[in-house]
Amino acid sequence: MLRERGLRLTPQRQLILEAVHELGHATPESIHHAVRERAAGVNITTVYRTLELLEELGLVNHTHLSHGSPTYHPAGEDQHVHLVCRNCGAIKEVDPSIMLPVTERLQRECDFRVDVGHVSLFGVCGDCKEQA
Repeated sequence: MLRERGLRLTPQRQLILEAVHELGHATPESIHHAVRERAAGVNITTVYRTLELLEELGLVNHTHLSHGSPTYHPAGEDQHVHLVCRNCGAIKEVDPSIMLPVTERLQRECDFRVDVGHVSLFGVCGDCKEQA
């Protein structure tokens, strides 16, 4: 895909893409940390630029699971909605069909199509609710 756009698959790009696949939901900082264990010369700016490029190419997606940096995951994964516990930080993935009543209504009433791959819902998980 990179070559089709006249770009090279550099070792840094390969390492960053591999880190996204290995880590699952990962921030640029955690990707940078993983990549630096294998190639000390890769800086955080390279990670951010590469993630942007990989997202443009449709190889990774991002979502916001906190107030900080976006979280990246492989684009080849099935789409899912993220449930994020505000207390313990646990992330649970659920099938996007759970959002159908909302997404269908938004399509019908607002002519708006929701990209469920970017949906994150925040609340308190069952474990934390029981502890409270």
